Amino acid sequence: MPLVVVSRPLHGAFEVPAAEVRIGPKGGQRSRAELLEFIAGADAIVSWVTERVDGEFLDAAGSQLKVVSNYAVGYDNIDLEACRARGVIVTNTPDAVTEGTADVAVMHLLAAARRLSDAERFVRSGEWARHGVLGPSEWLGQPIAGRTLLIVGAGRIGYATAVRMLGFGVRVLYTSRSPKPTFEHAPLCAKRVTLEEGLREADLVSVHTPLTDETRHLIGAEQLRLMKPTAVIASTARGPVIDEAALADALHDGLIFGAGLDVFEREPEISERLLSAPNVSMTPHFGSGNTQCRAEMTALTAANIRRVLAGEPALTPVG
Repeated sequence: MPLVVVSRPLHGAFEVPAAEVRIGPKGGQRSRAELLEFIAGADAIVSWVTERVDGEFLDAAGSQLKVVSNYAVGYDNIDLEACRARGVIVTNTPDAVTEGTADVAVMHLLAAARRLSDAERFVRSGEWARHGVLGPSEWLGQPIAGRTLLIVGAGRIGYATAVRMLGFGVRVLYTSRSPKPTFEHAPLCAKRVTLEEGLREADLVSVHTPLTDETRHLIGAEQLRLMKPTAVIASTARGPVIDEAALADALHDGLIFGAGLDVFEREPEISERLLSAPNVSMTPHFGSGNTQCRAEMTALTAANIRRVLAGEPALTPVG
């Protein structure tokens, strides 16, 4: 009977009936060494986005390992060359994360535009009670309706985010290495632009590009200086796509109005300068974290594993 190792508990039904299933603790193994020991002997592994799947990891599992099913759409944590060299198939969960992550992207765009994070602290701290009723010129945010939205990375989640924002009557721009007819046709009727053009024009910027060598620090000090001082930026991509130090400086210096982040460069650790920056909303990398999305992700990881163990093609292979 094959051994399926799941690095931490999942939400929903994980069904691989003809296998022994070993599930790790809620927060994952306490150390890399414990993780490597835990996966020993696995024929299939469900990995989490923070777990580095490299040659050491694969060798610790053993030569019988057939598939690593990454519980995410991104797979920058996985050394695809090392997997190919060992004949290990890699899969991900692309469609299952889309709706939940797009919801969080919109949430952060709205939060940054209307200063939600700072306003909530103002209320919770008791400062509002000490200050008194707000006057007409206090706590002003930025308008959203009819503004220009730039989608950086025109994939499934970027599309779903843009569609949600149509309710605000936004004009949509997008960046992509090639034209995307789905973006340019109705209902979005979006215009493809360079990153520099889009950053200059946009009032709202939503980042969705995968993390690669080319996209690491895609948004840095130079790019942030192109943005309007009234603009906001949100990211549900991967933390290193935005230069976190440069973003913190831009917020402290008032170069942009605000930011909303679900991902960070060294998560779960966040720099003190970013934590102290004005008008930045933060969530703990939980973009796909609703009950429906996670149940679909669990079902898809299980389906990929069942198929590979049965000698059939994976549903969502990568690499």
